Amino acid sequence: MYMDGLDILDQKILTLLIGNARLSYSEIGEKVGISRVAVKSRVKALEEKGIIEEYTTVIDPGKISGVVSCYFEIETRPEAMETVVDELRKNETVTQIYRVTGKSHLHVHAVASGNGEMEYFITHVLDKIPGIVRLESHAILARVKDVKGLRL
Repeated sequence: MYMDGLDILDQKILTLLIGNARLSYSEIGEKVGISRVAVKSRVKALEEKGIIEEYTTVIDPGKISGVVSCYFEIETRPEAMETVVDELRKNETVTQIYRVTGKSHLHVHAVASGNGEMEYFITHVLDKIPGIVRLESHAILARVKDVKGLRL
């Protein structure tokens, strides 16, 4: 199991934080049966180990009028992978970059304010990055399921 190495209390704390990262240490402590101070100490340890990376607000781009969200499957020449990733990291339209197996080497998510901005991103950014061999794009029509964090 991928949670090996975490005791049952850490797993319960993580489950609660995945459900609602705004819970106070006191609220978490009441739910798992330990003190606020003990919860704070455990959360701090999980952060220091890198298990908890960040706390953020998740916005559904589909709920904002005109916003376009796309996934891109990108195949690169092996020697160009690092350059392609560096160029994608610099671009504000790109929200996620994953190294993947299969014919595509990268799975990239991008969000633009509208079709014009997305077209500009494709034609003036992606199409100009040296080393991209193949580019496949997929516009997202609706979010059907989106699990946050891990299933514990």
